[in-house]
Amino acid sequence: MGQMTTRRPVLRLRPGRAARRPDTLAVEEPLLVRVGDRVLTSTMRTPGHDFDLVAGWLVGEGAVREKPEIAGLKECINEDNTIEVTLAVGVAPPRQRAFETTSACGVCGADRIVDVASAMRWKLRDDPTRVDVAVLSALPDAMRAEQRVFDRTGGLHAAGLFTTSGGVVIVREDVGRHNAVDKVVGAALLAGRLPLAGHVLQVSGRASFELVQKAAAAGVPVLAAVSAPSSLAVDLADECDLTLVGFVRGGGMNVYTHPERVRVAR
Repeated sequence: MGQMTTRRPVLRLRPGRAARRPDTLAVEEPLLVRVGDRVLTSTMRTPGHDFDLVAGWLVGEGAVREKPEIAGLKECINEDNTIEVTLAVGVAPPRQRAFETTSACGVCGADRIVDVASAMRWKLRDDPTRVDVAVLSALPDAMRAEQRVFDRTGGLHAAGLFTTSGGVVIVREDVGRHNAVDKVVGAALLAGRLPLAGHVLQVSGRASFELVQKAAAAGVPVLAAVSAPSSLAVDLADECDLTLVGFVRGGGMNVYTHPERVRVAR
């Protein structure tokens, strides 16, 4: 697959001066995912960790939950930016609503929260995970320290999987927030780590409905974001028994659902 960055000429304007110079940009290219002759989805993504992306997307769509359910992943040599998936016998491909996504879109608004929650293979209600507020406060900086491509471009979202003590497990970057999460979940699936009980998923930007869905589908009990959640994200997190934390910055945060998993120093 392609490179994660590219160079383009730019006119750089600063107070009192102007200069022409090359600038490093994050690459955005399409990716098609198919099973046999059937296209499952297309998305705009940053090349790199494409197998992780596809595997994580399949988890989020409810098609797989264990590595053996994916019999094979391969790049199509005669088709640029195409991954062919072979599912294990008896594993059905995702339902058709997943077609034609972009780096900014996600689950159709027609999906009802109760349907999404009831389809989750791992139930979080009795998950005993607890995490200190000090650990949550440190996760954005810990994730930022792993964002190699962001350092060069300033133009990528990130998602990071952490232990409840703040240890880095997996960090991935992409132009799309949901792609970054899929890459993390997919890497965890291919490493045999699912379900992700006892972990925290930290994301850059806001927490949307689809990110909550993807976290819950992977068995993640705590999802933290540096910005705000949407109302639908909060409703879904509550229904799925997932702890949703927003505005994790400057030592503070808002805990929107299931605050019993967040330990506050007294």
